[in-house]
Amino acid sequence: MEEEKEQYLTVPDKITDRSFQIIQQEIEQIMPGKTFDSPLQEAVVKRAIHTTADFDYLKNLKFTHNVLERIQQAFMTHATIYTDTTMALAGMNKRRLDALQVSYQCLIRDERVQKLAQTKQITRSMAAIEIAAQQPGKKIFVVGNAPTALYKIIEMVQKQTLQVEAVIGVPVGFVEAAESKAALMNSAIPSIVALGRKGGSNLAAALVNAIIYNTDVQNLGDEYGRNSRQ
Repeated sequence: MEEEKEQYLTVPDKITDRSFQIIQQEIEQIMPGKTFDSPLQEAVVKRAIHTTADFDYLKNLKFTHNVLERIQQAFMTHATIYTDTTMALAGMNKRRLDALQVSYQCLIRDERVQKLAQTKQITRSMAAIEIAAQQPGKKIFVVGNAPTALYKIIEMVQKQTLQVEAVIGVPVGFVEAAESKAALMNSAIPSIVALGRKGGSNLAAALVNAIIYNTDVQNLGDEYGRNSRQ
C-alpha cells in the first residue's frame, strides 16, 4: 500500500508565503482599498498580524513622528535596543541585529536595577529605564509588558534626563496599559503604539523584526532573506 501523501504544507518558506497571501486577502475583505503610508509601514502591520492572527492591528497600530525612518536610521548608526522583558529580547532576530552592529539588552535582572527598585520603591521596569539612561549611545526602547516603563520614559524625556531615538510601546494588560500607550502616542517621542489593551512581548519582538527584515543588510544570507519584504 502506497504511503499517503501529506495534505498540508511542510516547507517553512511556503507556509510563510501562504500566511501573507491569506493576510492580504483578509485585509481586502475587511478594509477594501486599504492603503498604507509606506511599504515599510505595510510590512510592519502585516508582520504584527502574522504574529498575532489579530486584524485589529490594522486600526490599532499607530506610528508617530516618522518613527519607522527614525528606527531604521538608528539601526544603521548602531543604536542599542533596550527591552522590558527577556521574552521580547528572545524573540528578536539577533543575527540581523549583529549584522547591523545593533546592541541589545534587557536590564530587568541587572543587580543595579534590582537595588534601585528596592531603594526607590518603584518597579524594576522603571528602574531599568533609569539605568539605561546612564549608558552611552543612541537608544531604542521596546516595551511589550510594562506600562510603568512607558510612563518613566515619557517623564524622563520631558525632564531632559533621557534621550531616545524611538520607542515601541505595546504593553498588554488591563492596568494602565491603554493609558500609558495613549500618553506615549500623544508625546513628542517617535513611537509605534498598539492602542488599547492588546499587545505583548511577542508583538514587540515582531515589530522590531519587521523593521530589521526591511533594512538593507548586505550578504546576510539567513533564513529570512526570502521574506524580507513581508
